[in-house]
Amino acid sequence: MLESYIRSRLSEKKILLMTHIVIGYPSLEVSMEIVRTMVEAGVDLMELQIPFSEPIADGPVILKANQKSLANGVTVQQCMDFGKEVAGRFPIPFLYMTYYNILFNYGVARFADHMKDAGIKGAIVPDLPPEEAKEYLDSMGRNQLAPIFIFSPTTSDTRLATISQVVDGFVYCVARKGVTGDQTNFSNQLDDYLDRCRAATKLPLALGFGVKEKSDIQFLKGKVDIAVIGTQALRLVDDKGVDALKGFIGDLRS
Repeated sequence: MLESYIRSRLSEKKILLMTHIVIGYPSLEVSMEIVRTMVEAGVDLMELQIPFSEPIADGPVILKANQKSLANGVTVQQCMDFGKEVAGRFPIPFLYMTYYNILFNYGVARFADHMKDAGIKGAIVPDLPPEEAKEYLDSMGRNQLAPIFIFSPTTSDTRLATISQVVDGFVYCVARKGVTGDQTNFSNQLDDYLDRCRAATKLPLALGFGVKEKSDIQFLKGKVDIAVIGTQALRLVDDKGVDALKGFIGDLRS
């Protein structure tokens, strides 16, 4: 169970680190090297994004990575094969992150069955509301997989309660309105929002959208259980190459 793993890791660390890659960016071979480098640098779990042409929750950096991967000809099946390979090679949990159109076209039950067979522990599908997710939730539950849903600062308390009834593993809290990669003000203004999130669920909380440096991680300790790094790691790969990730993640972890 994903939650059990997270609880176990939290007995050793004050906060966990989850990273995010786009499969096939800048190539499948380099994606594998990114995963290896991140795992060796000490990340605790990782999102593997299956690229989609209209990733509505993502900002320009991750959008570009999606577009480049698709332009390279990367297919959903290649992403599935990639997920199975990394889950078998590396000793951390991997999650798929993608959009519902991918699941719909692949087959929702087939998608969940693949995840189980591959050793993938859960999925984040940001454009799938709980009210329309029965087939997905049934398929995930049958395979003992974690459906990760999202809280946001504009989510009402009633809506938080609805989401809490179906989510498993952990809850992904977005730090602000908008898309990934924009600037986030890590200040005590987040406290009321995170207090509402804590009140709504007993599951661990992850926070993403704008986490990019050590001071952000330090601020989040004691407030959430998992800090999510996505856009900033991709920027670093673009600017300095994969090798730069080791020092970057090591600094975040220290």
